[in-house]
Parts: sequence; structure tokens; C-alpha cells
Amino acid sequence: MSKRQVKVVIISDVHLGFLGCKAKELNKYLKSVEPEILVINGDFIDIWQFRSYYFPKSHSKVLQRVFKFISQGVRVYYLTGNHDEMLRRYSGMNLGNLELEDKLILDLDGKKHWIFHGDIFDVTMRGSRWIAKLGNTGYELIILINKLVNTLRSLWGAESINFTKAIKDATKRGIKKINNYEMAAAEIAIDDGYDYVVNGHIHLPVIKEIKTDKGSVIYMNSGDWVENMTALEYNEGKWSLIYYKDLKFDNEYFKFDELTDLP
Repeated sequence: MSKRQVKVVIISDVHLGFLGCKAKELNKYLKSVEPEILVINGDFIDIWQFRSYYFPKSHSKVLQRVFKFISQGVRVYYLTGNHDEMLRRYSGMNLGNLELEDKLILDLDGKKHWIFHGDIFDVTMRGSRWIAKLGNTGYELIILINKLVNTLRSLWGAESINFTKAIKDATKRGIKKINNYEMAAAEIAIDDGYDYVVNGHIHLPVIKEIKTDKGSVIYMNSGDWVENMTALEYNEGKWSLIYYKDLKFDNEYFKFDELTDLP
């Protein structure tokens, strides 16, 4: 299959070292593109869940793929998140084509893009880190149960289901929290004159316009590679939200959700 040339690819919340990480799928996706710029928008390596006995080959291959991009001249920006926050002490480090930062401002075709992980807007993270980590342990347990259930469902010929996504979608409190999160990012972006604001963190892929009484901004979230397996791509002046499940690697057909009616 020939690779697609893309100007910018943004991924986030890969969580390498976590048993829920869809590393094989991510590696397959990354092999299918030739980006000029790759932005890794936080939680690439899950230091919270990292265990010396669990880092399978598929996870290592994702790292190798990123380093191969760097060696080929791809500009890679690694933006830190809460799960890899230990790296924030090294923010500003530049190693050839690799830059480690907390946030990034990209000018693409005259439009200013403000890109950062987004955990700063998470009330739980700001309040008590130990509570957040305890919740993450419960999240890991749900992933384990989900894997077991889906294994049994596959034996019966049934489609797999996503427990964590279903729980988030069904919880009104969670929806309100997400709306507040997105609005907080949008309001600051509008105040600072950005055209786009790009986050990760909440594992909810989206591209949408948010309006306030002070103006409007395009809010984007690259999703994750645990629940949704999504990425953002920028090419020929347009942003697309890419779902792995919609990619057809055998016949080179790709389904995009293009922003044809937004600036």
C-alpha cells in the first residue's frame, strides 16, 4: 500500500506501557502516512501504569516508528501530559528533529494553532493527584474486564463493546464536565487570538466550532489510542478526524470527516 503524504499528524493519549494501549493498530496507522510534522500531544508513555514486566514488542515498535520518522527528517513535537509529567522537567529540550515541550503554537496557512495536552483544565487533576491515580487503577480494571468480555463475545461471533466509552456517554455528570473542559480551552484561546485550540486528555475525539460573546474558535481533540483509536490530520488546508476503524489498508480507501464548511 502506498503511503499518504500528510502535512501534520496529531496523536495523543497512546498510553504505551498500559495494557489497554492499541499499539498494533497505531503502528499500522503510522506506517500508512508520511507526515512533515508529527505532534504527540501528551500521555504517549503511561508512566503512572508503567511496569518493568509489561512493555510488549508492539509498544516498542511504536517507539521505533517514531524514531524512524525523526531519522527521516520528520519534525516531531512531544508535548507532555499528566501521565508522562515527569518529562516536564526537560521541557524545551531539542534533539535534532525532536522537541520536548509542554505546549506548541503552530502557524498553518496563516492560522494560529494552540496545542497542548489539556490536563490543566481537569479539576480532578488540579485537586488531588492521588485521587486521579486511584481512578486510573479502576480504569485499568475496567479495561481488563472489557478485554475478557470481548474475548468471549468474539467466540460467539458478536461484535466487541467498549465499556469505558459507554460509561462516559451515559453519565450526565461526565458530559457536563467535558463541556466545561472544552469551553475553558475555547475561552482562553479566543482571548489570546488563536484560530484553533487542540487538546487530548479526555479521550473524546472531536472537531467543532465554539462560539462565545467574544468570538469563536475551532476546538479539536485528537482522541486516544485506548478507546477510540483516532488521530487528527492536516493536509491541503483542511483538518480531518481519522478513525482507525474506518481505514481500509487493503484498497487504500480512507474515510475522512473533513472540515469543509469551517475556516
